[in-house]
Amino acid sequence: MGDREQYAPGPASGARVHKDGEKWTLVLVRELRHAPQKVWQALTDPAHLREWAPFEVDGKLGKVGNTVKLTWVGTLASQEMTVTRADAPRMLEYGELRWELDPLGSGTRLTLWINIDRRFIAWGAAGWHIAFDVLDRLLAGEPIGRIAGAEAMKFGGWQRLTAEYAKQFSVETPKWSPQAAQKS
Repeated sequence: MGDREQYAPGPASGARVHKDGEKWTLVLVRELRHAPQKVWQALTDPAHLREWAPFEVDGKLGKVGNTVKLTWVGTLASQEMTVTRADAPRMLEYGELRWELDPLGSGTRLTLWINIDRRFIAWGAAGWHIAFDVLDRLLAGEPIGRIAGAEAMKFGGWQRLTAEYAKQFSVETPKWSPQAAQKS
């Protein structure tokens, strides 16, 4: 496992919000130095998802019609989702998540579209920012292990990212306390 203690997330970047009344969609873009096929596998294979994503699934996501149970890390919240679009290695949709993979030289521009309650949009952006960092290191063969849920909230840099994204999105910084994260 890579040196997790030395990991620190960079500044908040690559995110925007689409607002439609109470429904807000976080759009997070990251340029990865890995080929779309490699990124696709990390997005669709349950074993790969367990290494970086803030959720687990009980089946493969790469085929239209597949239904999986998605469970968010650190919660009992789970839901059945059906893959509605799977155009390998370019587009993947299930539930309220849409992934777009665009070739970028020898790498990939990865875009995530996810609906998040507007009160927690900055938290979501910070969490996904860290998840994308973990994904990038995993694909580079330098895994540091999944950082998600309450663990991400206690991780160095998460509070800073949350404040930076809140400012970018013109929302109030959500209230956070280490005690709340420990109860999760």
